[in-house]
Amino acid sequence: MDPLDYVSYQDFGRRFFEIAVTEGRVGDAIGAIAGEAFELGPIAQGPGRLAKVTAKVRIMPPRVTRHLGEAITFSIRIPLEIDMVVDLRIDKPKFMVFGEIALRATARAAEPLLLIIDVEKPRASDIAIHVTSKSLRAEVVRIIGGVDAEIKRFIAAHVAGEIDSPASMQAKIIDVAERLDAAWTGI
Repeated sequence: MDPLDYVSYQDFGRRFFEIAVTEGRVGDAIGAIAGEAFELGPIAQGPGRLAKVTAKVRIMPPRVTRHLGEAITFSIRIPLEIDMVVDLRIDKPKFMVFGEIALRATARAAEPLLLIIDVEKPRASDIAIHVTSKSLRAEVVRIIGGVDAEIKRFIAAHVAGEIDSPASMQAKIIDVAERLDAAWTGI
C-alpha cells in the first residue's frame, strides 16, 4: 500500500468545501430558487394611479462566478426577459425589457454538519433593466409613470420572497451527515 499524505481536519474541511461548492452546483440551486417565469401585476402606476402595469418575466439560467478567499463567495447574475403592458384604458403600450438580477451568496458551515448557500436578498439597486418600446407615447408613459423603478422594486421583492420560501430553504441547505449515511456502503 502506498503511503498516504495525511492532512489536518481543517485542511480537509476547506478542500471539501472547495470541491463540494462549485459554480455549477450553486447555479443549479439558484436556478431552482429563481424558477423559470413569473407574472407581475397589475400594478397601479402614474398620476392618480390610473395606469395598470402587467408583466410576464422569463428567467434565464444564472451565471455564477466563485471567489475563493477566507470565505467562499459567489457573484450571481440572473438574466431576465420581460414582456410588459401598460393599460391606460385608452391605449395599451407594450414594452420589451431585458434585465439582470445581481445576487451575492456565501458558502457556510453550520451545526450539526450542514452546508448552507446563504443568498443575500436583492435590493432594487441590484436589478438592471433596459426598456424598449415601439412608440413615443409609450416612452412618455414609461418616464412619467416611473415604470422602471417599479419594475426593479417588484422584481427585487419577488426574488426576496422566493429566497425565503420553504422550497428555497431546502435547495440552500445540504445535510452532509445525511448524505454520507445514504452513500456509505460499509466496504
